Amino acid sequence: MSTPSPHEQQATPATGPLPLTAEDVEAAAATLGPVLRRTPLHRSERLSEIAGVPVWLKREDLQSVRSYKLRGAHLFMAALDEESRAAGVVAASAGNHAQGVARSCRELGIRGRIYVPGTTPRQKRDRIVAIGGDLVELVLTGDTFDDAASAAADDAERTGAVTVPPFDHPTIMAGQGTVALEAVEQLRLEHGREASTMVLPVGGGGLLGGCGAWLRERTPTMRIVGVEPAGAVSMAAAVRAGHPVTLRELDRFVDGAAVRRVGAGPLRMVQAIEPELLSVDEGAVCTEMLSLYQVDGIITEPAGALAAAAVATGAVRDLAADEDGEGDVIVVVSGGNNDVSRYTEIVERSLVHEGLKHYFLVTFPQEPGALRRFLDRVLGPDDDIVLFDYIKRNNREEGPALVGVEIGSRADLEPLMGRMAASQMQIERIDPHDPIYRYLT
Repeated sequence: MSTPSPHEQQATPATGPLPLTAEDVEAAAATLGPVLRRTPLHRSERLSEIAGVPVWLKREDLQSVRSYKLRGAHLFMAALDEESRAAGVVAASAGNHAQGVARSCRELGIRGRIYVPGTTPRQKRDRIVAIGGDLVELVLTGDTFDDAASAAADDAERTGAVTVPPFDHPTIMAGQGTVALEAVEQLRLEHGREASTMVLPVGGGGLLGGCGAWLRERTPTMRIVGVEPAGAVSMAAAVRAGHPVTLRELDRFVDGAAVRRVGAGPLRMVQAIEPELLSVDEGAVCTEMLSLYQVDGIITEPAGALAAAAVATGAVRDLAADEDGEGDVIVVVSGGNNDVSRYTEIVERSLVHEGLKHYFLVTFPQEPGALRRFLDRVLGPDDDIVLFDYIKRNNREEGPALVGVEIGSRADLEPLMGRMAASQMQIERIDPHDPIYRYLT
């Protein structure tokens, strides 16, 4: 990830008016009410047990486009005048904003071109086309959201089409902010409880900025926590610098939140609300995706599980009930657009993160019985070989093999390493932070 340069480390004071207010969010809620699905608020017994306080999931994965992004996109496009609608719209997205724009194009009768990076999962691409129908053209370009954003900006300048921003616009943020308004009202009216903490995923910052604007005025004691992927901490970098900065390195796995540069408007709101900013390892996100699926029956994409992962791992600290026995936590499940083909990688990343899967380079003598000796001397009763890649070379006396071993528990690693050392075989463990790991996971 990027380390800001020395001149970026000196944060400048935030000045000027804020991009939006709580009244803007409330006006957005009134506009969106007739066209938006009011997503449910579900209590998670699993996360509540981990946190020690009631944890409620705001299920934006059950929105009609399976993410909260429809809120801002529809609000923005519904406000366009006839001339702007006739010119059409363009948008850039990692996938979820695109679906919100596509749905709004179809409902409002506006033509649009949507640019997404070529790395966007097929499930999201197929959904964009299905939702938008004949009114939407999907264009694949580059490898990152920023590549798509550049192409969309060029399109808008060339054709006169209106750009629908994914996060850096007051109207977009106002739409996203209705998530907080809804969730707090639902907890209060449907369950008779008050929230003390809201945990939100952070990509470009539109959701955090919009929700924070409303919470800052209407529930000023609310603790606000923003969660970024460890490989894409663009908001934290911007806060340190005092202005948006561009990350030099980016892990694209959490595609819905992997943004190199946050918006100026969202950053201004974050400077005003001063939320806690945390980062969560991508492997922990994968573990939480699997827990949500296997325990809670919820299918999420990586960004959708980001906020929940922060609670599950204990990254959000000091979650304790107050003197009235309340301290409820609202966690936004921000998206459910996951491609089933990604689950192999998700399971792999989770196992590595949990310390249950390890890779080794083992040098075997090219003689009968070498593999048998390795199995007998090194593997324990709960160890399993899940990868063995070896090519015999007849002109050599020995050759290396890539061996993947899955162990029963994290505690089994030390005994495994001890047996490897005692075997007197040439064995080298591949460090999970080694660049070669990208070819294994």
